[in-house]
Amino acid sequence: MDQQELIDKIANEVMKRLTTELGKKGSPAAAPAEDNSPAKVAKYIDHTMLMPDAPDAAFDKLCDEAIEWGFFSVCVNSSRVKYVAKKVQGTGVKVSAVIGFPLGAMDSRSKAFEARSGVSDGAHELDMVMNIGAMKSGDIKLVEEDIRAVRRATRGTTILKVIIETSLLTDDEKVLACEISKRAGADFVKTCTGFAGGGATPHDIALMRRTVGPDMGVKASGGMRNYPRAVQILAAGANRIGAVSSVAIVTGQEGQGGY
Repeated sequence: MDQQELIDKIANEVMKRLTTELGKKGSPAAAPAEDNSPAKVAKYIDHTMLMPDAPDAAFDKLCDEAIEWGFFSVCVNSSRVKYVAKKVQGTGVKVSAVIGFPLGAMDSRSKAFEARSGVSDGAHELDMVMNIGAMKSGDIKLVEEDIRAVRRATRGTTILKVIIETSLLTDDEKVLACEISKRAGADFVKTCTGFAGGGATPHDIALMRRTVGPDMGVKASGGMRNYPRAVQILAAGANRIGAVSSVAIVTGQEGQGGY
């Protein structure tokens, strides 16, 4: 069996399983409907700042807002981990770092180095970008080993999320990317970086949730600007949200910006 036949076989098997499960009620591992008040939605949010021109003051504000509103974590580029870790120390707010962001095209050894550095600086969670070019080329081995390289570089308590960049993939490729991420030991699959267009959709979240099952996390990012959208995405099966408009979400306002 050649590589393309293997891809087709995996995709077909998973899509058959999804079709069977479509009629079942509920969304495994999604936030319960009764938990979806604005204040309670906060605990599902990674409050995010990834713009390259963001000054220290932007990260001070990010941390202050995360502490005030009870967001799950602050999510930043790896060079900013040490700075925000000091700001939120002792508050219960976690620190997430992005790895190989935003293209995912860097060498696996470089991603692993960045992962080790992020954990050493205080990151509790890592959001790595999958090698999307390899995924589009059908190079399953490279995609999986890339994820495994980062997994090996983390400590046992570090949560690993794999950003599959849904806007660049077909449904079959999304399913396969989720399967590979699960097999490689990731804890979450995540929709997108916010830097390649598109954004989280209920369709993609439901597809990802049904693919990975109830025991793996699904993170929605991209276009998360208001409370109704957040509730819709949680109901579709997400159990984490990445947003720059986090305060707007929990206060019932309309946020601005992309990620």
